[in-house]
Amino acid sequence: MAESVDVLVIGLGPAGACAAAEAARRGCRVIAVDRKREPGRPVQCAEFVPAMAGAGTRGLADSVRQPIRAMMTFVEGGAPDAKEDFSGYMLDRARFDAALVASAGQAGARCQFGKAVRSITCDGRIELSDGRSLTATVIVGADGPRSAVGRRIGQVNRRLIETRQITVPLLRRHEATDIFLSAGIPGGYGWLFPKFEVAHVGAGVDSAHKARLKEIVAGLHAALVENGRVGTEILGRTGGAIPAGGMLQPWGTLGGTLALLAGDAAGLTNPVTGAGIPAAVYSGRLAGEAAAAWVAGDRGAGAGYEDELRGVFQAALARAVRRRRELAARARDGV
Repeated sequence: MAESVDVLVIGLGPAGACAAAEAARRGCRVIAVDRKREPGRPVQCAEFVPAMAGAGTRGLADSVRQPIRAMMTFVEGGAPDAKEDFSGYMLDRARFDAALVASAGQAGARCQFGKAVRSITCDGRIELSDGRSLTATVIVGADGPRSAVGRRIGQVNRRLIETRQITVPLLRRHEATDIFLSAGIPGGYGWLFPKFEVAHVGAGVDSAHKARLKEIVAGLHAALVENGRVGTEILGRTGGAIPAGGMLQPWGTLGGTLALLAGDAAGLTNPVTGAGIPAAVYSGRLAGEAAAAWVAGDRGAGAGYEDELRGVFQAALARAVRRRRELAARARDGV
């Protein structure tokens, strides 16, 4: 027989961990699952958080590795356009995620790793990879840009940036995030994000050009080596997808079960900077609150959750989507 809980959270990144913690603090019986074996690993993130977006994010300060003061944008190798007031932080993302999961556990949520979702039925029954069946009054989809929960309720991130990133030695102290725009990086951009003694070097492209990512990142790495900025050794590799089409409708129903989307699953990542951690934390907390309200009988909780998210994120995300299109056009035109 299926185990029944109040709230089932799928995904234990920042959005899922915050949703699980908030719902548990409000008295809900919460199970949260993640296909990864441990919190935050492998890291699939450039680990940058803008200062304004990260203001008030619980647990952020303990995970900061380096402050950032500016953003430099390079178009086709020309002189950089400096934005000096673009401050922020480089995180130890694995440490940050682990702290949020620990907080959820302390609040009473049962957090389980190495558990993938095998299927979600139209009436909200979930089958896990270990053979268990679960039913829940609320399902929170915090399972990334290709969310299984989002697919089930018909809310899918159609526009994705596919990314590849390497970690390399940083040879000169650097306190800015560097963005590289070029016609050779179709529909996306490259980056260098410093993290004291190392740097993340990567690129994101429209999904149609995913096969070119390896050569694009290798070319960017080689250019940075030639300029004496980074070393040749590759210390780590990662990659993934970033939603780039703006916010989705973040809720739906599966029979009598409320389904909520948070973080990347709801399309809340900034498509220009790639920053999604503060939005994940904020939307996760709101999702936990809405889940608890639904469990308590508030059938307007889903619509209320959407209203809150749209009030905070929709206008900024729409501007960022337009800005990304403008930057892509500049790169194509070489200006």
